Amino acid sequence: MLIIGIAGGTGSGKTTVARSVIARLGADKVTFISQDNYYKDHAHLSPEERRAINYDHPLVFDNELLIAHLAALREGRTVHAPVYDFTVDSRSASESVELPPNNIVILEGLHVLSDEKLRALLDIKVFVDTDPDVRILRRVLRDIEERGRTIRSIHTQYLNSVKPMHEAFIEPSKKYADIIIPQGGENEIGIEMLSVLTEKYLHG
Repeated sequence: MLIIGIAGGTGSGKTTVARSVIARLGADKVTFISQDNYYKDHAHLSPEERRAINYDHPLVFDNELLIAHLAALREGRTVHAPVYDFTVDSRSASESVELPPNNIVILEGLHVLSDEKLRALLDIKVFVDTDPDVRILRRVLRDIEERGRTIRSIHTQYLNSVKPMHEAFIEPSKKYADIIIPQGGENEIGIEMLSVLTEKYLHG
C-alpha cells in the first residue's frame, strides 16, 4: 500500500489536486481520506463552546483515530471514518464513511504534515502552495455556500485563528514535503508528475 499525504493551507487546492490524481488513476484504485472528517467530537459541548474552538489548530484533530485507521487499512481491513458536520460543529451521530483497503490511499488535510507520528506513515508527502489572497477568497466562498457562515464570522475567524495557525504550523510543515505543487489544481504539470509517480508504483 502506498499512502500519499497532501497538505496545504485553507483554500490551497488540496482536494482538487487529490481528486485530479484519483481521476487519472481510477477511483476504484484509490481510497480517499479527508482529515476534516477526523475533527474531535464536540457533541458534549454547547453550540457556543463549539463555535469558540480553534478549528485550525493541529490538536483539534483526532489523529490517534486517523493513525489507527491507516494502520488497519495497511493490514487490509475496512474502516469507517466519522463524518463531521460543519453546520453544527460536531460529528454526525448516524453517518460514517466506509474506507476500503486499496493499493493507493490519499490523505488530504491542513495538518497532514504537521504531526510527526502521522507524517511517519506517509510514503509520499505533498504540499500544495497557493497565494494567500487566492486561498482566503476560496475560503470565503466555501464557508458561505457550504457551511452557512457570515462574512463577519469568516473575517473574525481568519484573523484570530486561520492566519496565525497557518503561519505557526502549516507553512513550516512545507519543509517535510517531498513534492511542492504551486497553485494547486491549476498546476497540471505538478498533478501529472504526482500521478505518474503513483502509477509507477501501482504498476510496479
